[in-house]
Amino acid sequence: MSSPSDRNSAAASHSPGEVLALIGSGAVTTRADIARVTKMARSTVSQRVDALIAHGLVDEDADGGSTGGRPPRRLALRTREHAVAGVDLGASHCRVALMDIGGTMLASHEEPLSIGDGPDSVLRHVERTVRALLEETRREPRTLRSIGVGVPGPVEFSTGRPVDPPIMPGWHQYPIPEFFASRFGVRALVDNDVNVMALGEQRRAFPDCRYLLYIKVGTGIGCGIVADGKLHRGAQGCAGDIGHIRVGDLDDPCRCGNSGCLEAVAGGASLAAKLVALGLDATSGSDVVRLVRSGNRDAVRMVREAGRAVGEVLAGLVNFFNPDTVVMGGALAAVHDQLLAGVREAVYRRSHPLATQLLRIEPSRTGENAAAVGAGILAIEHALSPAQVNRLVAG
Repeated sequence: MSSPSDRNSAAASHSPGEVLALIGSGAVTTRADIARVTKMARSTVSQRVDALIAHGLVDEDADGGSTGGRPPRRLALRTREHAVAGVDLGASHCRVALMDIGGTMLASHEEPLSIGDGPDSVLRHVERTVRALLEETRREPRTLRSIGVGVPGPVEFSTGRPVDPPIMPGWHQYPIPEFFASRFGVRALVDNDVNVMALGEQRRAFPDCRYLLYIKVGTGIGCGIVADGKLHRGAQGCAGDIGHIRVGDLDDPCRCGNSGCLEAVAGGASLAAKLVALGLDATSGSDVVRLVRSGNRDAVRMVREAGRAVGEVLAGLVNFFNPDTVVMGGALAAVHDQLLAGVREAVYRRSHPLATQLLRIEPSRTGENAAAVGAGILAIEHALSPAQVNRLVAG
């Protein structure tokens, strides 16, 4: 029969993965810290830490900040031998970021690339880029632990497969995770691009924010949702598809087959088409930004009107979700003075005063790297998850 102390020790036991999470977060830096925080016996702490060191996940150096006597040894994530790749696939670009598991950017590369070229061509390009970045940073392919991928369409997160993505011909149900597993031997996590943008923004720019909406206004319009510090994807992974919410009584035709959708009214492609009708040279949201920056009055007016339309929808989201922060990203956020003026005007007019009392509406701080960084963080959080670490240590 076990003693009360044995039962208390067992109840307080933390797995190696949970101990690594404490070390990675900075909550503990020494073995004594772990014993104090977890209430585990010193012998159990030593077993956990020794296992993590043996598997190359933790370093222990004699620099614990002692003021006298034998200095404690400081624990830290071992990052040199562990890397992840964050992949941002847009409608017309591919950006790949190589990061260590501590979140430090090691290298990145971007090239124009059409998502319409199809999965085989696009993913082979990603594979070549990842290998080139590994070589550039003098890391062996075996150091890659996971890959995160953001794509511009709906994704069933549990399988990592796109589902009827409107601007990704040939990608429906394509096994993206299996493509990378067969080439790198690691798991790839695939999500909608605005979800990984929201994750990257919250983790990097607003770590104290628990309830955040990330609104991407680019070719299309979408929303990433962070609830209580975690990504909220909904039952099937399509939460935040605000681009096809109807705006007022407008009848602008949308590519989805309906009319009056927010994307058809305020998306970058829609604004570019309206500017072309006025005789201006514009084929994308980037061209709209260029015209705004050059002082073109029609472009400035349209972006501000687009902001009001986004704000009309966002006002309902603010009343429903009550976020503490709304972040505006995507191509059109590059002219955030004009866009945010329209958004704020509508939100503060239509939302409940209590919901907007402490609300922040700000431009993205991670900028054009939002999706690649967010995808990398998605990969890091998988690689360092207690379940994944426990499997590695047990194996």
